[in-house]
Amino acid sequence: MANEQVLTASQVIEKAGRYLIKEDLAFVERAYKYAEYAHREQYRKSGEPYIIHPIQVAGILVDLEMDPATIAGGFLHDVVEDTDVTLDDLREEFSDEVAMLVDGVTKLGKIKYKSKEEQQAENHRKMFVAMAQDIRVILIKLADRLHNMRTLKHLPQEKQRRISNETLEIFAPLAHRLGISKIKWELEDTALRYLNPQQYYRIVNLMKKKRAEREQYLDEVIEEVRNHVEEVNIDADFSGRPKHIYSIYRKMALQNKQFNEIYDLLAVRIVVNSIKDCYAVLGIIHTCWKPMPGRFKDYIAMPKPNMYQSLHTTVIGPKGEPLEVQIRTVEMHQIAEYGIAAHWAYKEHKDPDEKSTLDEKLTWFREILEFQNDVANAEEFMESLKIDLFSDMVFVFTPKGDVIELPSGSVPIDFSYRIHSEIGNKTIGAKVNGKMVTLDYKLKTGDIIEILTSKHSYGPSQDWLKLAQTSQAKNKIRQFFKKQRREENVEKGKELVEKEIKNLDFDVKEIMTAENINRVAEKFNFANEEDMYAAVGYNGITALQVANRLTEKWRRKRDEEQQERIVEEVINEKPKFSSHTRKSDAGVQVKGIDNLLIRLSKCCNPVPGDDIVGFITKGRGVSVHREDCPNVHTEDAKERLIDVEWEHQSITEGRKREYNVEIEILGYDRRGLLNEVLQAVNEAKTNISSVSGKSDRNKMATITMTISISNISHLHKVAERIKQIPDIYSVRRLMS
Repeated sequence: MANEQVLTASQVIEKAGRYLIKEDLAFVERAYKYAEYAHREQYRKSGEPYIIHPIQVAGILVDLEMDPATIAGGFLHDVVEDTDVTLDDLREEFSDEVAMLVDGVTKLGKIKYKSKEEQQAENHRKMFVAMAQDIRVILIKLADRLHNMRTLKHLPQEKQRRISNETLEIFAPLAHRLGISKIKWELEDTALRYLNPQQYYRIVNLMKKKRAEREQYLDEVIEEVRNHVEEVNIDADFSGRPKHIYSIYRKMALQNKQFNEIYDLLAVRIVVNSIKDCYAVLGIIHTCWKPMPGRFKDYIAMPKPNMYQSLHTTVIGPKGEPLEVQIRTVEMHQIAEYGIAAHWAYKEHKDPDEKSTLDEKLTWFREILEFQNDVANAEEFMESLKIDLFSDMVFVFTPKGDVIELPSGSVPIDFSYRIHSEIGNKTIGAKVNGKMVTLDYKLKTGDIIEILTSKHSYGPSQDWLKLAQTSQAKNKIRQFFKKQRREENVEKGKELVEKEIKNLDFDVKEIMTAENINRVAEKFNFANEEDMYAAVGYNGITALQVANRLTEKWRRKRDEEQQERIVEEVINEKPKFSSHTRKSDAGVQVKGIDNLLIRLSKCCNPVPGDDIVGFITKGRGVSVHREDCPNVHTEDAKERLIDVEWEHQSITEGRKREYNVEIEILGYDRRGLLNEVLQAVNEAKTNISSVSGKSDRNKMATITMTISISNISHLHKVAERIKQIPDIYSVRRLMS
């Protein structure tokens, strides 16, 4: 799936026609034409017509052989967010089904949030809840993210890093959980390319160096295995398995290994017709070469949570080199590549048992709906979700031999609530492998767990909320406290909120209006104010969180009035403030002014030692600029300038705070130049936040780098060290 080819709409529709009937194909084509008209005269950052993006998203979904409604959703996924089209329009023109899918991937709009992080978390919550109702929502979102990652080069560096981080944290793990390795690997490799370009290209070059040698070696291995397999009349397809850059990077980073120590760089994949043939081929492999101890995994007998099945073994192959072999059936291979999309609940299922098994595999999604109603905010929802869905898994056994999967780090409490909420509530202890353990014991794969219960138990303890790792267990514990002590919790919660409002120095009566309380309760996703107070009472949400939301409008107004008062006093030269010096975390001091915010401007990034001047902003205190910054040399700026100076220790001691500075390095492009520059900066004991480089047709290299320095002397030291490198022409500091 990793390709740079840009598909046309006709190519996408032609590919869809290979498996869709005429009526469904006409429906898909109508969706494309509707999207094309809606996005007319819109363009992407690359300068291309916007409609190219929905076409590529639909193309990815066609590669997964999705149904007509999902492909239509791919064409239409941005029309509600980016055009005047409404969900009602889509319902009328297409169907409730298509409108629901588009709504699931549409970001929340027209709501103001405290921060970008909060808004993003709310968007993710909305998407996951929609996904729990219909899995096709996330398939459209994954296709959308995949094409966005393919075209990430057109965005600013800061956005590239933010989107790549989000991809590694949310979307690649989701693709893994759904078993869609085709998408997962490309998302991870592309994200690494923008987050750590040095390591990415280093691994690429190391893989290229010995590619021909590796391919010849694999051809010899495959030929030998093929001869043995044909002797026992087993039909099999053989191929070399590509190793993905991100997986190599993770093994090198997490296991502290060198490139030549990665065992499964060389791998053979064998696809056969039946499970019986899988084990027969495994026997042949182990007859040909000696297996490495501890390197055999049977994912057929015990599939991964994402439905992946295969036999994995590593053997000492020809020439004494480790060789990984994967053996699976044709159906297993389809599921390994396309995951849930290979046999999902929306395709025609003739066998009801298959559909039932598939629904069972998706129960971890269904729990999202239940859990999301019981968390304080979207950030908590996403953090819990990452633990449940995206962490590594452990497989443990009940005394009867049933396998239970839990996130890594789970404890017996998580196990007991996974079995049944009543067993969880009545838990008094646990045995692991026949021995008593404490309730904070970390479960390991293969453990046999027996939960001890008592009908006389008083129920869970509040401390269990800290011990439990899964959102399911925490949710059940909170529900217990809700039912047991609701009235008490409501009263206690209200008292705590009122106390916090008083601590913030506000009038409780002025703040606690019905309209304000209902607004905040809705913001926290509570049905009414009693539910919100009850949540405070049982520690589901803190009183300070509620009080901060209730008072946010008044606090903002009070802060703005205070800042405006100080600004007016300075501008009108009527100082009514204390005479002592105001210091700040920025390492800058302003004489004679108290209670005024001080921040370093990002347009010129001043550092200790620079000549600086203060600019009094409206409502945001004093921003500190370099004296040569063009933004403070306008007519409007002159009346708002104020004298500021660096604190003495910022210049002399220097290491207490670091400042980001962007520098540009020009030189002759030759092999190893960038490595020498990076080494020089490292030798100057300087951290690098980001680096990028390019070369023109005249072999002139331009390297742009953001470094963390303590003062102007430190910057000069770094610059001089770089200038000593042969073929470097100049080093200069940039304005943002």
